[in-house]
Amino acid sequence: MKIFKPIFLLFLYLFLSVKAFAFTDPNHIDDFDVSGVETIPTTVKFSPDGKTMFIIGVGSDTLRQYSLSTAFDLSSSPTQVKEKDLSTIEGAPQDIEFNSDGTIVYVIGTENNSIDQWTLSSPYDIGSLEVASSKNENIGGDPRGLKFSNDGKKLFVVHHLGASESTTGRVDEFTLTTPYDINTIIKTNELTLSFAAGGRRQGINFSSDGYKLFITNSAVHHLTPLSSRNLIREFSLNSPFNISNATNNGDFQPNYITNIRLTGLTFNNDGSKMFHTDFTNNDIHEYTLSCGFGVKTCTDPTNDKDDVASAESQSEAAKKLIQHTTYPVLNRMEWLRRNSNRINLTNQNIKFQFSNEILNSLTEELIPLYFSNNNSSDLNQNSNWSFWSEGTISIGKIGDTSNSSSKDINTSAITFGADKRSEDNIMRGIALRFGSDDVDVGDLGSALDMNSFSLTFYESKPRGGDRFTDHLLGLSFINSDLLNNSGSISTDGERYGEQLYGSLSLRDTFSKNKFNFTPKIKINYGITHFGEYTETGAAGLNLKFDDQYIGNFTSSIGASLDNTYELKIGSLIPYFDFEYYADMSPSSQQKFSYESNGSAYTFKNINNATHNIIGGIGFDLISNNGLTLMTKYTRDQAKDSKNDNFVIALDYKDSQKSFYSMSFQDSLAKLSHNKELDNFQINLDSHYELFNKDPEYGLFIKLLSVN
Repeated sequence: MKIFKPIFLLFLYLFLSVKAFAFTDPNHIDDFDVSGVETIPTTVKFSPDGKTMFIIGVGSDTLRQYSLSTAFDLSSSPTQVKEKDLSTIEGAPQDIEFNSDGTIVYVIGTENNSIDQWTLSSPYDIGSLEVASSKNENIGGDPRGLKFSNDGKKLFVVHHLGASESTTGRVDEFTLTTPYDINTIIKTNELTLSFAAGGRRQGINFSSDGYKLFITNSAVHHLTPLSSRNLIREFSLNSPFNISNATNNGDFQPNYITNIRLTGLTFNNDGSKMFHTDFTNNDIHEYTLSCGFGVKTCTDPTNDKDDVASAESQSEAAKKLIQHTTYPVLNRMEWLRRNSNRINLTNQNIKFQFSNEILNSLTEELIPLYFSNNNSSDLNQNSNWSFWSEGTISIGKIGDTSNSSSKDINTSAITFGADKRSEDNIMRGIALRFGSDDVDVGDLGSALDMNSFSLTFYESKPRGGDRFTDHLLGLSFINSDLLNNSGSISTDGERYGEQLYGSLSLRDTFSKNKFNFTPKIKINYGITHFGEYTETGAAGLNLKFDDQYIGNFTSSIGASLDNTYELKIGSLIPYFDFEYYADMSPSSQQKFSYESNGSAYTFKNINNATHNIIGGIGFDLISNNGLTLMTKYTRDQAKDSKNDNFVIALDYKDSQKSFYSMSFQDSLAKLSHNKELDNFQINLDSHYELFNKDPEYGLFIKLLSVN
């Protein structure tokens, strides 16, 4: 036990501090003059690859398309390649937008206070735009800019209200019953804008993750000084693309040039560059930003529910890895003691486990079958090495919270083991586990793909009578691929880690006649180290993560009571289980920063402790003709949650080599057939979700060798 003291001291040392911010204002780097073709440009937009640029304005009422040799770079001498005169449809075009694949272009204007749309045969190519085929939706007010959410299910329109130098404006939020279909919009919210300096609310945009809103305020010609009335206001949003509780972060005023008149606003994909049009100078202005979409502040990832969930998923996966690695070995040791009178201790097993704490505690009860050979003989104290394997499929979902998005978790693993009984009746063995965890985070596509290799040494010691102590110690090596998708842009990274873990369990059975009382206690412990890594894929949004240490300490104490009644048709065994399960792991922290400017943050209190009380009651009916019936009702109660579970299962063994089973778990029905044939074991499992409109179902076939 000496090794564990420094390990936990190392974990407790990990209290991480936050660095100072290194935010700087947007840096102007270039201009592109469009005065030769457009005297009043109102917006600029780009295709996703940054190689195509679009300009529109009220000076000529024309939509123009440019090609760039370098993506999102005005210094690469943009060349106009196409144009479309929209004056017969819209005499005052203010802003443009595209749908997700660039096959529809939308133009908003103040002549008719409407949004017009055209279908393009080639994505982001206005050459196929037929002006006469316009389809429009009148939205009223004095619309100046529009923006869709990433999924096209929301539309936002900024309106200028009042006189030309008005101090007020408004953002309207619409929901669309059909994505990107402007004829299905329903107004659901609005945000009032107030600018003390006056001007016109002209442009609108969002960060790629939807947690920031940007509004431009444009000065009119006769107001001076113009620079004080031309600014970009940044808002923080509590949830993506929801303007209900927008917080004003402040204003950025471009003051590098006299008499600027700021209108439309856009960003490159990762927010490392910003572009806006200029009424007065007829220019497109280009800036670099110190962090993604950092006009006034860097986006705080600790407020992003997907980012929080991604950090949580790594910590949760590390803790689950200990459970999923120790379960097969502990199951093996218990099985060895239950079958200690057999020479052939080779067995195969397939288990279903659940990532949810409540369901996880019911793992062994959910599937009553324990697939194994059924060759019995007298005990041989000098038996050779016995080999075993166990496949694991774990499925589960962790719902969203006020701070974190939901997580869908799928785990699959295979464990191979070998053990041998010594002359002092101590079982010793070694196990290898290969596992894969796939975690889908939120709704935007963020994910964790973790692969692990684990090596476990274990032993089971008799302590007299029916008392046993099981202990194991192991080491895991972890390789994770992480995808952080903010909506329209994503970053990815690769992270390596190591894990040291152990488990100690003690059980004893007190029997009187056919009544058994079995108290049980189990402790899992371990520490995981994840190395530092830096994301790639988006210069303005890439994050650099420091090393992280995750401690794990869980314990459970409980007991079971059972009695056997002999009937004419077989044996009836009623039983009662009680267990207190406590996750007492210390909360971990993850320190990280923006690679672009070093602005640092910390995810704190990742995975706080949980406590559960679990009680179960049921009975087994084992008939003489090979039919077994098992039922059980379980209540799992925690501080803020509870779960009721009922299980009924049938098992029929028509021979030593073949048997069938059927079980019902809530609305999930399962049917299994398992057969041994010529040193092979064939497992056929199927399941079907009852009572659901869109039921889940599956069929699994597995072939195993039997020694």
